[in-house]
Amino acid sequence: MKKILGIVSSARRLGNCEIMVKAVFRNLARPCELSLLRLTDFQIDPCRGCYRCLFNDGHCVIDDECSIVLDAIGSADAVILAAPACFLGAHSALKRFLDRGLSFYGSEDRLWGKPAVGVAVAGIPGMEGGTLLDIERFLKLILADIRQTQAVYGALPGEILLDQGNREAASSLAQSLFGPKIHKTGPNCPLCDGDAFRFMGPDTVRCLLCSNAGIIHMMDGTAVVEINPADHQLFLTRQDVKDHKAWLMGMKERFMTMRKALEPISVDYLKDG
Repeated sequence: MKKILGIVSSARRLGNCEIMVKAVFRNLARPCELSLLRLTDFQIDPCRGCYRCLFNDGHCVIDDECSIVLDAIGSADAVILAAPACFLGAHSALKRFLDRGLSFYGSEDRLWGKPAVGVAVAGIPGMEGGTLLDIERFLKLILADIRQTQAVYGALPGEILLDQGNREAASSLAQSLFGPKIHKTGPNCPLCDGDAFRFMGPDTVRCLLCSNAGIIHMMDGTAVVEINPADHQLFLTRQDVKDHKAWLMGMKERFMTMRKALEPISVDYLKDG
């Protein structure tokens, strides 16, 4: 039996995020077991940037509960994630966990390619802001295989399932978790399937999910995005993950090599403020 991990990034118990996770689970075609994890229940401290976890099989020196969450993700067969829109972005619990991402590399074998779906919940239609992008970034950086993401709308606890469209969204997310992947229908990044871009010029854009740049142009009345992969990637392939880890680990030797040149710069700013 498949083990499904439902991640709820909301402090509300039995709120719309938790209900959506369970609604997706109920729509799964095959028998599965659901475990629920509320990110707000765990003590996850800020990353210290010490890089020790990279040289210690992913074991972080901070004595908190981040590893419990990471182990839960690694032990699951699939992930259902839901997060509320809080002032045009996802609840901060998502980012707080992602900031500890250096320690994820020690669990790469358990994390890579895990099927996942995500749902953003906003109280007002169209006011989710960057919440869906935050959800997709979270899933990409825990090295999951994003099968589909959607935004749904409902403010009061339980109101989310009064809307037929939201119920259909739960069904569609469930079908794609172990079924055919649902790709974006509008202009999207051909590398990561992201659909959020920063315009850096008249026709130059950068994908806000994988951070690669390219151009956007019209073809037969439709906007088309062409993105060129940069030399350094984070998660497009498993080799990218290994290469980025090696780059991070190389910072230690680079720092030792440049230490004497860097120290006067830091010391010069020591007393300001």
